Amino acid sequence: MSKIRVVHYINQFFAGVGGEEKAHIEPELRTELPPISTQLQGQLGEEFEIVATVVCGDSYFNENLEEAQATLLEMIKGLEPQLFIAGPAFNAGRYGVAAGTITKLIKEELNIPAVTAMYIENPGADMYKKDVYIIETSDSAAGMRKALPKLAKFAAKLGRGEEILSPAEEGYIPRGLRVNYFHADRGSKRAVDMLIKKIKGEEFETEYPMPDFDRVEPNAAVKDLSKVKIALVTSGGIVPKGNPDRIESSSASKYGEYSIAEFEDLTEVTHETAHGGYDPVYANLDADRVLPVDVLRDLVKEGVVGELHDKFYTTVGNGTAVASAKSFAAEIGQKLVADGVDAVILTST
Repeated sequence: MSKIRVVHYINQFFAGVGGEEKAHIEPELRTELPPISTQLQGQLGEEFEIVATVVCGDSYFNENLEEAQATLLEMIKGLEPQLFIAGPAFNAGRYGVAAGTITKLIKEELNIPAVTAMYIENPGADMYKKDVYIIETSDSAAGMRKALPKLAKFAAKLGRGEEILSPAEEGYIPRGLRVNYFHADRGSKRAVDMLIKKIKGEEFETEYPMPDFDRVEPNAAVKDLSKVKIALVTSGGIVPKGNPDRIESSSASKYGEYSIAEFEDLTEVTHETAHGGYDPVYANLDADRVLPVDVLRDLVKEGVVGELHDKFYTTVGNGTAVASAKSFAAEIGQKLVADGVDAVILTST
């Protein structure tokens, strides 16, 4: 009986190439398995064979999204896999985004079972949990001994075409999908039973968990704009012409920091939008429509606003993971405070 052919995807670190200094390596194919793939093979068992490992640097993948996906797809397609596994990525953000992206691509393009694994707060988990199975891991590679057996067990089940049970039973991150099934008790009884447990202070598990959104308390209003330094920040994707940092049009993995010290307004010659979630025509004709540099300059001249910060910060909100957005905000906030900014105008689309 022939074995089920498996392809494993990992980043430059787990391939033993190097750390951040090697994050720009292009996709490569290895038939001699790296140690992590060998360990995964051992966990999968004799029914499966990892025929090759594909490796790509985290920075290269995220900065050359279309090229990386096209190259990796052809590599993997040529291996004729019957099962695809990526990771584990733990809490490495760029690795998680890459693992989620390539897992979704292989699942859809090759129509084979595909799975990855990462920490629940990895940006890749938020971005791809509805599209692919993501086995939940700890936040660091220190949890590898537990992560690999868990990933292998689920992958084997997926590869055999067996029924996949609930997230709690299988260990994957909840996908937000609901399925119909018959329960011994009607809904009204189950609801009352839960209410009674809640009243008694007993543990219970809701059948419809609600999303958990952070609540940010607003600061007090600015009393006198004429004495403050204001900065512009946008999720509308406004970037210098040519998008020098290659901010992605969707599911952004980065933000940009650019000077506007020499600009009285933004024009189609100097700026454009990288955003892929709205019609870019009007923003490309006049980027001030999204990032109002011209209006702020006028307000400064009129004495309404004290000063406009000479840098603006930008990213693309389209499909970007909440965890990524929070990390961007934390970094940007620290920079703005360090530069003596008093208030921020945050624009969207």
